[in-house]
Amino acid sequence: MIRRRFLLLACAAAALAGCASSLTAPTAAVPQPAPPGRIAAGKTEVLWLGQSSTRITTPGGKVIVIDPWLITNPKTPANFKQLSALGKVDLILVTHAHADHLSDAPALAKMNNAPIYNGGGMGPQLVSLGLVPAALSQRFGKSGTVMPFGPDGIKITAVHAEHSSELVWKNPATDKEESHYGGEPVGYIIELENGFKIWHMGDTGLFGDMRLIADRYKPDLVMIPIGGHFTMGPPDAAIALRDLIKPRYAIPMHYQTFPLLRGTPAELITALGASPNTSVIVPEPGQKVDF
Repeated sequence: MIRRRFLLLACAAAALAGCASSLTAPTAAVPQPAPPGRIAAGKTEVLWLGQSSTRITTPGGKVIVIDPWLITNPKTPANFKQLSALGKVDLILVTHAHADHLSDAPALAKMNNAPIYNGGGMGPQLVSLGLVPAALSQRFGKSGTVMPFGPDGIKITAVHAEHSSELVWKNPATDKEESHYGGEPVGYIIELENGFKIWHMGDTGLFGDMRLIADRYKPDLVMIPIGGHFTMGPPDAAIALRDLIKPRYAIPMHYQTFPLLRGTPAELITALGASPNTSVIVPEPGQKVDF
């Protein structure tokens, strides 16, 4: 059974603005029938922490953190500025090497002895710069699938993203910032123990093969950037959801963290129109959504 909290169905822009103004207690989950063929067992908890930072607690109790940028993230709630507030972490995924996605991953990995998986070739650079030991850097490639918890567990597939991936690092010997190769940007299809699939897109622009990825993996939930300037804005994100992917649920992310990221959930909902396929869920940073 899929449950969700604070589902906002095409509400007016003014209502969305009001929702965004303060952190509210979660509303009661609304039960829904499981899709045909889906194992109706367990709950998936998605905690969005601003920008692209996400903690997923799976039906089997595994904790996956994606793009952890928390300590200096202006959108992360104060109670999550301490990395220990995330609790136990089993695995970390990083979509690309920009600081607003990678920054806290090395510290979080070492704190929890949790490996960083990257599907774009970033891993060797993390090791060569001394950011993590080799044992905490796990490589795979686009279209590659890993099963880090065993053959009957979670499946993670790296998929294409249209972006860049420079790794800016301050050299302790010179105290100067250097730009290094950070691998290629990716998104992740995460298939959980009960079959529920999440596509965390990382940072990406619109591209036609989103349809191919959706047809191949059939994600239930898409976490999609909408801020614009560096990624899709609301109009392109609406095309991706309505015309190419058609997921059951979408959570917008990577918006209004900086002035350049102007896109809003209200603009996405307006651009999406009366889509018969997708319900847009708009949590505040620090609020949990259950599926």
